[in-house]
Amino acid sequence: MTMMHLGVFTYPGGHHIAGWRHGSVMPREILGYDYYRGTAQAAERGKFDLVFVGDMLAAREKDGRVIAQGALNNIDSISILSAVAGATERVGLVATLSTTYNEPFAIAERFATLDHLSGGRAGWNIITTANDDAALNFSRKSHMEKTMRYQRAREFVDICKSLWDGWQDDAIVADRAAGTFFDPARVHGIDHRGQFFSVKGALEQPRPPQGWPVMVQAGGSPAGLEFAAMVAEVIFAAQSDRQQAIKFRAAVKQRMPGHGRDPALLKVLLGLLPILGSTEKEALEKEKMLNELLHPAVGIWMLSEQMGFRLYDYPQEGPLPTADIRASGGAFTPRVEHLMERADREKLSIRDCGVLVAASRSHGSFVGTPEALVDHMKLWVDEGACDGFNIMPAWFHDEMDLFVDQVVPILQRRGLFRREYEGAMLRDHLGLPIPAASAGRLAA
Repeated sequence: MTMMHLGVFTYPGGHHIAGWRHGSVMPREILGYDYYRGTAQAAERGKFDLVFVGDMLAAREKDGRVIAQGALNNIDSISILSAVAGATERVGLVATLSTTYNEPFAIAERFATLDHLSGGRAGWNIITTANDDAALNFSRKSHMEKTMRYQRAREFVDICKSLWDGWQDDAIVADRAAGTFFDPARVHGIDHRGQFFSVKGALEQPRPPQGWPVMVQAGGSPAGLEFAAMVAEVIFAAQSDRQQAIKFRAAVKQRMPGHGRDPALLKVLLGLLPILGSTEKEALEKEKMLNELLHPAVGIWMLSEQMGFRLYDYPQEGPLPTADIRASGGAFTPRVEHLMERADREKLSIRDCGVLVAASRSHGSFVGTPEALVDHMKLWVDEGACDGFNIMPAWFHDEMDLFVDQVVPILQRRGLFRREYEGAMLRDHLGLPIPAASAGRLAA
């Protein structure tokens, strides 16, 4: 029987955009250490593979004004996970950092440090940043074009791997008598001059315990698929249609042999926002309560941003103008295409679509009982739509605790999820090998 993998995507307030308004959430405490520690410890109690933290390099804005009705975006992911590493022992720690607005040496150093501090539990969610506004925060007039962003990302990741591999596993000799801490002959610098970067030297710390942090990627565009096939060991995907998810997973795996990689080593985790009740009626009432807390302006803003099309001047109760959106000539992501197809099929209004996007940010969602949720999860894994799920609680911490206390035991009883950790590192949880020490080394 296939054992699924589980992560939790921690987020200020909760993944339903109105989750921060729930009475159990203390909005002024969502930046505090205890908030993130609580999520990580709950995940470890539930034997989750990993805790995932996203990244956003610009404030939520509409027409130059910061959106006031939504909670905060994630704060610095490495800082969060470095803090909670000491409060946990086994759960993996996946941080998101951009290759578009960072430098390879700095990223290699930060992830190597996190992997050492946590005993081999670090993962890097590699993004190229989708938000155009981010450019303005980094002394740039415009966001880099997508093809160029992925070319930069490939060179960026190659440099990081080379830096991590620069220290041989036996480089530290710690010879007190001779006064030699490490053997310089076993430390290899790089002298890289490429299209985007020039890096010369060696990392100032030994190779991470995992060799490299687990490589995670979340892109769904054609360029993102190819990049994932080249570098990803885990994909965090946004798919709400099972057949589309099956095609997506197969498409990435089909590309991997062309890059000399084994498709069996790739794990695909789908974002899943569960709204649970002891009965289906109770769960539906909880969903209704959350959606009533949603400020309409937030839904319309999120929908407009996602589609790259201004919807503020259209009537909210009118149909989503899919013909106008398509005629605008935008380059639409798979999740946007799927939403427009659903809007046409189900005759959804702009407000309806805004609620859908705001409620789960276009990831999958489920409303029902814990038993029914397990049936749903098993079906998706059995049919090849994914290898597990990145759980996105509607609000923290009650909904996370509910999943750990009521859903995980059912998964365990059915033999679908581990009862105990079998290893100490994130690669152990995911069944991924430690890469050979010279696998990513660029020539000096």
